[in-house]
Amino acid sequence: MTGRVAHIWRHPIKSHGREALTEVRLTEGETLPWDRTWAVAHEASRATDGAWAPCANFSRGAKAPQLQAIQAVLDEATGRITLAHPDRPQLTFSPDTEGSAFLDWVAPLMPADRAASARIVRAGTRGMTDTPYPSISLCNLASNRAVSQKLGQDLSPQRWRGNIWLDGFDLWEELEWVGRTLRIGAAEMRVENPISRCLATAANPETGQRDADTLGALKSGWGHQYFGVYAVVTRTGAVRIGDPVTVL
Repeated sequence: MTGRVAHIWRHPIKSHGREALTEVRLTEGETLPWDRTWAVAHEASRATDGAWAPCANFSRGAKAPQLQAIQAVLDEATGRITLAHPDRPQLTFSPDTEGSAFLDWVAPLMPADRAASARIVRAGTRGMTDTPYPSISLCNLASNRAVSQKLGQDLSPQRWRGNIWLDGFDLWEELEWVGRTLRIGAAEMRVENPISRCLATAANPETGQRDADTLGALKSGWGHQYFGVYAVVTRTGAVRIGDPVTVL
């Protein structure tokens, strides 16, 4: 079956904002460019600049749902990011040199009973994805529609924070792709693992409020906690909105 690319998203700072793209050039063995280039280490984190670390080292939507409502715009030429949130003034800053301004901005969005955000770390040559290997997350719009129907409410795809969204496939078909290769536009990638989801998806990406039992819907409806898959780029190439997607 052949589908198409419906959306492309990057998240310059892990768990702190999303940005829509119309096209991207993927490189073999690398993450999506500028995706999760930075991450926000909390007070108990052991993360360091230039090295990958597990997600438990970082401030994230599973512990702080208000973070899910952040939007981001990255200026690739300057490395400066503009963040927006319904409850905060707009902030434009450099994650590499103006971390204190960001920490002041994000502090009101963090729950008092969680470890406070302490510093921004840069991932180095790869994005700070949730996998120990450089991955790109693929999600299926049909699966999002199925969860929405199960809950009886319209769920924004942005709850799932996927990189590339596909349309034209059957619901949960993506879970059958593990070990298979997909041609997406001019690029190819091998699907490695299903994505096991956390409480971050319960938060509405427009308000930052938890308003949907996404995990409960997955478990009661389909007996698992998966949504989307992680893939590794095996062939360099450009990917654009509307490009065909073929399972090889």
